[in-house]
Amino acid sequence: MSTLVDLEAQLRGHIALLREPARKATDRMWQGGTKWHRHITRLDGIERQTEQELNPLPFGALIEVQLMARDCQWLLDGYKENWR
Repeated sequence: MSTLVDLEAQLRGHIALLREPARKATDRMWQGGTKWHRHITRLDGIERQTEQELNPLPFGALIEVQLMARDCQWLLDGYKENWR
């Protein structure tokens, strides 16, 4: 469980760094388009997830960390690709 807590803390830090550029890139998109809607929905979900505490049960925590890692990878890919 301590490993999951450490991973979660690291992922939160990465997400915090990548979230702001992602939000700015999304704000520059045509609001109302499908691409904008997909991005804004994903960003809102990421923000909601990072505001929650880690599940105290090991299996639940594992799932949450895996989802957070997927969100972090999505943010990183978008950053590398100049937000698609």
